[in-house]
Amino acid sequence: MARREEGRWARHDGEWRDPAQIVALWGDAGARDPGLLSYRARGSWWETLAALDVTLLVTREYEHLVVALTVADGAPRVSYLQVPHPSGLAVDPASGSVYLASTRNPNVVYELAPAAGRLARLDVRADPPPGCPLVPVRARFLPGCLYLHDLAMIDGALHATAVGQNAVIRLHDDGRYARMWWPRCIEAASGPVFGGNHLQLNSIAAGPDLASSYFSASADRLSERRPGHRNFPVDGRGVIFSGATREVVARGLTRPHSARLANGRLWVNNSGYGELGTIEDGRFVPILRLPGWTRGLAFSGSVAFVGTSRVLPRFRRYAPGLDLETSLCGVHAVDTASGRVLGSLFWPAGNQIFAIDCAPTKLTSGFPFRGGRPRSRRQERALFYAFATRFEEG
Repeated sequence: MARREEGRWARHDGEWRDPAQIVALWGDAGARDPGLLSYRARGSWWETLAALDVTLLVTREYEHLVVALTVADGAPRVSYLQVPHPSGLAVDPASGSVYLASTRNPNVVYELAPAAGRLARLDVRADPPPGCPLVPVRARFLPGCLYLHDLAMIDGALHATAVGQNAVIRLHDDGRYARMWWPRCIEAASGPVFGGNHLQLNSIAAGPDLASSYFSASADRLSERRPGHRNFPVDGRGVIFSGATREVVARGLTRPHSARLANGRLWVNNSGYGELGTIEDGRFVPILRLPGWTRGLAFSGSVAFVGTSRVLPRFRRYAPGLDLETSLCGVHAVDTASGRVLGSLFWPAGNQIFAIDCAPTKLTSGFPFRGGRPRSRRQERALFYAFATRFEEG
């Protein structure tokens, strides 16, 4: 009996020793599939990232991966973090924080910060971690029914689309959240309908405040047919709402996503047709068509980074304008002035991309876990044992 108990205690003592498990609060997080990070670059992909001096952050929701792509010391650098079903991303340029939504039940919003140094310790070397990797400094848990999608900084505060409530919420530092905006079309005689997802209100084109922002949705009316139902109509039913009026300002889209304000224009992915374009005079004007479901959009100057995804078989009705057999999972660098693709990166074993955002490389070169090489357990443990961020005093 004593020998059996000692073996059980030793097994318990050895569990939860991998920093990857602790970061994600997920016991299997350390066992990644290396094939998911294998990539194929085309055109001037890495040259474009190097010229812009940015680190690109990409969430791949159904593979439970967040990937960072950059050029460090003249060479491509791929790093990653594993969290359950990552969706929205937001980089806060004022604080240097990166926010990440994990949309399972319950929802989790992670705050990550660059590890710029190490705490003074007698039992670990004080060399700063190279590249200021992003480490988690806070996580807040929220009800799964919020069904968080997009994240955005508006007027210095973190906001999110609560798709399950047909609303946009503000996330407070103390863990509370508050509904701040919703389209007029959900207002019934008994009050706004927050009890179920009716519109797939999924992205935020963030302006300086809510009134100057815009929001994309797959529908603009309450119906018994709701997103997820097989008979939910999508082709040409998507809309853009104005933050100021709470009314529709553009129609005719199919499952629009990743609305963004950039370079004086309102951009959006017309996902069901694999298009990127702008809203002009109340209608969608396509700039180019890409090989897959367009979702994820970020800008660095005049370059747009656009994600394309494969379409899960159960969602094929959402993609009437796509050839599902030729759709690819990848990211494309697009010159917005000419509509030309400068370069692309594809993940042959990839599935779906949700969000993309850019961070300057001087802020961070990505995540602590490196792709394309065996994990360095010693370095990872040293980093998480004594990392220092801007939150440390002295």
